Amino acid sequence: MIQSLHKTVVFTLLLFGGAMLSTSTARAQSVSGDYKLHAGDKIEVSVWKEEELKRLATVRPDGKFSFPLAGEIQAAGRAADEIRIEIESRLKKYIPEPVATVTVVEVTGNVIYVIGQVNKPGTYVMNPELNVLQALSLAAGGTPFAKLDNIIVIRGTGAAQRSLPFRYSQVTEGKSLGQNILLESGDVVVVP
Repeated sequence: MIQSLHKTVVFTLLLFGGAMLSTSTARAQSVSGDYKLHAGDKIEVSVWKEEELKRLATVRPDGKFSFPLAGEIQAAGRAADEIRIEIESRLKKYIPEPVATVTVVEVTGNVIYVIGQVNKPGTYVMNPELNVLQALSLAAGGTPFAKLDNIIVIRGTGAAQRSLPFRYSQVTEGKSLGQNILLESGDVVVVP
């Protein structure tokens, strides 16, 4: 009886632990595999058995970085794996069967801005994502003069900018939760 109970407990722990491990592994792979680079992000690029082809690179404001023998590589808007494939393809002229690795070291280019009547206005790094309430929390909430029901999120660049309303009281009361959108890199949260 005790031996049977012991086997059941061990099996349950293994099953639960395996499920937790596979869930957290899948979540980590999903985040790292789906993350698209931004200007300002830092990456490490290396090529197996080629010590001189190991570099730290910062994605420039034009969205590119330079790598020896491969030249200029477009990085902004692309996943690390896409960049790895392109580097390997370009290096085939010089190295037989190159094996490259591209690792995201810092996501400092994935930022949003919170301005206006908040206690800590500024630039905030999203790692990997934030919604409007989380951004307001990072900015230490509104000042006593903040008009929290008139918050807007400005999204886009140039003429393609648009304004997305956010009514704090509605969201905190559990109404109109669709306003609590996931922010995108470059979004500006304006608290009047």
